[in-house]
Amino acid sequence: MVQISLRGKAYLETARTLFRAAQTKTDSAIAGQLKALADDYERRAEKAWHVDAAKAFARSAATAERELRA
Repeated sequence: MVQISLRGKAYLETARTLFRAAQTKTDSAIAGQLKALADDYERRAEKAWHVDAAKAFARSAATAERELRA
């Protein structure tokens, strides 16, 4: 299991903060913009997770290959 990276955690925290801010707004246009930003940061967090998981897998595969050759 791969843990979420610090970058991914930062994106998720930003998304949560934006979403909480959106919930407190009475102006629906501003609330909508904040929600859209929150959605964008959630997508960034997911992308960061996938990229970081792929990098971890590649490192693991490289280590295994080195061990097999030794």
